[in-house]
Amino acid sequence: MPVVSNAELSSRRQEILEGARRCFAEHGYEGATVRRLEEAVGKSRGAIFHHFGDKEHLFLALAREDATRMAEVVAQHGLVDVMRDMLAHPERYDWFFTRLEITTMLRTDPAFRTRWQEHQSVLDKAVRERLEHNAALGRMRDDVPIDVLHLYLETVLDGFISRLAAGEKQERLESMLDLVEESIRLNTACNP
Repeated sequence: MPVVSNAELSSRRQEILEGARRCFAEHGYEGATVRRLEEAVGKSRGAIFHHFGDKEHLFLALAREDATRMAEVVAQHGLVDVMRDMLAHPERYDWFFTRLEITTMLRTDPAFRTRWQEHQSVLDKAVRERLEHNAALGRMRDDVPIDVLHLYLETVLDGFISRLAAGEKQERLESMLDLVEESIRLNTACNP
């Protein structure tokens, strides 16, 4: 059997992730059957699951990859800019609409919830650090604990994804994001 280089293995893994991303975007988590994954990826189930074990681990690898990418944007610009990027480049996030489907699994499957949270921890950490950094610079409202602001932004993200998936007009979502930014800044904390 020929030896495959690490670069080739990495390339195959990335091809699988990209095909799976398209499949999950088109069919959702439940609809992304093994057969559909094979078609989207262009590889056998053996090749796919050699790299990822099963469908859930493949999905979680995508979640981790996107959480890492989003965390990089958050570190520089904040979570609202991630949402703005979703508006500007929906093709990068179309598979993310499966998050709506995932909500049920998070509620009903404690083991999946734990694995999902582990994969999302990089994004959570980046959001918290960004909030703490802005608070230290006096840019954030100080009448609300960082934990609550963090929860608020995560809740907005969930609702934003839901509205985006439902076809909400971009202009309305942009205006809503302006309001979210204003609501967490220090200079608007005391205004009604």
